[in-house]
Amino acid sequence: MPRQTIRRAIGALAPLALTLVPTATLLAQSAPPLTPAGKPVPETAPDGRHYLSQPLTTQIYTADPSAHVFAGKIYVYPSHDVPTDIPDDDLGNEYAMHDYRVLGMDRIGGPVTVGPVALDVKDVPWASKQMWAPDAAYRNGTYYLYFPARDRVLDKNGLGTFRIGVATARNPMGPFKAEAAPIPGSFSMDPAVFTDADGRTFMYFGGIWGGQLQRWASGRFDRNGSDTDLHRDDQPALSGKVVRMNPDMKTFAEKPRDAVILDPATGKPVLGGAHDKRFFEASWVFRRNGLYYYTYSTGDTHFLNYATGSNPYGPFTYRGHILKPVQGWTTHHSIIEWNGKWWLFYADTQMSNRNHLRNVKVTELHFDPDGTIPAIDPLVN
Repeated sequence: MPRQTIRRAIGALAPLALTLVPTATLLAQSAPPLTPAGKPVPETAPDGRHYLSQPLTTQIYTADPSAHVFAGKIYVYPSHDVPTDIPDDDLGNEYAMHDYRVLGMDRIGGPVTVGPVALDVKDVPWASKQMWAPDAAYRNGTYYLYFPARDRVLDKNGLGTFRIGVATARNPMGPFKAEAAPIPGSFSMDPAVFTDADGRTFMYFGGIWGGQLQRWASGRFDRNGSDTDLHRDDQPALSGKVVRMNPDMKTFAEKPRDAVILDPATGKPVLGGAHDKRFFEASWVFRRNGLYYYTYSTGDTHFLNYATGSNPYGPFTYRGHILKPVQGWTTHHSIIEWNGKWWLFYADTQMSNRNHLRNVKVTELHFDPDGTIPAIDPLVN
């Protein structure tokens, strides 16, 4: 065949090739990702609204994301949700998580690596079940994983008492080796660790209802106490706890204190009946422009809130909502600064629409010039 004829034939085919390749690419891109159950990830919420952001990973179910920047890379330490037929209850029995897997990414919006099992409850000598929301820290070449789990001393419901444990590793993704016993003096759940500019490290922790904080109101654990709260709506609400850590990062340097939240209208502690303001669980603290932001979940009213103070111990004055209710019952978060911006990590139930099978997400957090935070709606029209 003459060269001119070959060139004409190729020229005639070229537009067809250019048309076919993008079409195939678009078809591949339009195929929705699959959930761990093998079903397409829903594009819209049951009420028809759209999700503000998408799951960081669809490989496993994850919740309670504690994000950190270690050596310029972002690591997220979430709960690892698992399927179960246990019905929802006030004790949180349906949250039957038993191990942790760490998520890693080089940048926000980039590929996410799901690490292998970082720690399993069967490898924690003192724990019986339910490894809930963890956090992590780094000091002097060692990574510390802090986690709540039930011990083996049973209460009136046949459930162990929540304690906070610590495990260590040389790699931020683990595997972590747990200490033989929980942190002395620790109790309840949701540890969050904050290191201040002066090098002091603080742990914030606690949660009512399934987190059992209400059973420690007297200073000792009441195995027959309330399963929810103290039912004292006209009294100061139960506070989350704050405690300074020893340099070993494995023990408390003092007795835990109340992280008190004040009502700006009265200057007095928020009352137990103010369910849209009072502390429920999920403490997280960061510092910005010299101000300490104490953030937390309101639980049964499903908000993420923030309060501010001039001291890492508090008191903190209530300021408002950070995140409006997500799809699903629980809301638990973390906030980091990365690449000159602030980011909110949270979770909802987009992949499953079941309270105990969640997926972590991230969205940018904005600040007004006076330091206040506009509330984010996780669902948009």
